[in-house]
Amino acid sequence: MRQFQLRKGRLFLKRTGIAMVCVLLFLGAAVGANLIGIRMAGDVVAWEQWLRRHSLWFLIWRLALYAGIATGWIWMRRRVLAREPDSTTGQRLRRLEIAAMAAFVVLEASLLLQSN
Repeated sequence: MRQFQLRKGRLFLKRTGIAMVCVLLFLGAAVGANLIGIRMAGDVVAWEQWLRRHSLWFLIWRLALYAGIATGWIWMRRRVLAREPDSTTGQRLRRLEIAAMAAFVVLEASLLLQSN
């Protein structure tokens, strides 16, 4: 029993470590993209103006990304519900879906309010 608990703890630490590395890689990529954009635009003000001028294309890209995420989610949801047909799984997935939609709405609303 003790060995199982140790293995379970190591698995948690390994998954947490992988998640942290992924977050740091994405954060580093975002910082790098901004630094490259600032250098190419000349200064921060020009970079902000370029981002503002191209905000419609970024919105289209985000909507396409959200559509891809939704497609993947629907595919995964069907598989999870087929594997675990009890009612608590469906309820947990529904709460997760509501939280994700709320996060997307808040993100897009904050971007909309910033642009005004």
